[in-house]
Amino acid sequence: MIISPELLINAYSHGIFPMADSREGEINWYKPDNRAIFDIYKTKISRSVKQLIRKNVYKVDVDKNFRQVVIQCAGRDETWINDEIIDTYTTMQELGFAHSVEVYNKEKLVGGLYGVHLGGAFFGESMFNLEPNTSKIAFAYLLEILKYNNFSLLDSQFLNPFTKQLGAFEIDDRKYMFLLNTSIQRKCGFYKPKIFEI
Repeated sequence: MIISPELLINAYSHGIFPMADSREGEINWYKPDNRAIFDIYKTKISRSVKQLIRKNVYKVDVDKNFRQVVIQCAGRDETWINDEIIDTYTTMQELGFAHSVEVYNKEKLVGGLYGVHLGGAFFGESMFNLEPNTSKIAFAYLLEILKYNNFSLLDSQFLNPFTKQLGAFEIDDRKYMFLLNTSIQRKCGFYKPKIFEI
């Protein structure tokens, strides 16, 4: 099955998302009984990440190099991101339904994340770092962008040790679907605030 943007938008709207078995594997669709989310307005950024941001070594941008962010997220021994996912999500970004938050050291892309944007919901897909804690910097800026634009859902899909460390927690499917249905009805942009208050 070829994943079209229309199919992907419909799936996310119903709490379903795709993952490939491997880099060359088939794509399967998932709807977990328990969903990991972040509370956008209560999630705290660690002191060490705040200190790293204040050193002003890194510059953060949005949607400057989306495809490369997805490729970097796939650059590990085991990945669920295959070529079809890379191509489809790049098309989603071109249509305004996906975004990347990118961290640069000078002009080099050293960290980032990407996800899908529907209404007031952001579905975090993956993140990477080539320098220590740069994915956490991207996450800190993502939270600020979502607050600035009045998002109401930050979906992390499955809970894992890293997202739990960042502040993710699980809710059951009934609560998730209520939050999803109300969030996608909102009209939210994905604009950077002029001043980030991290």
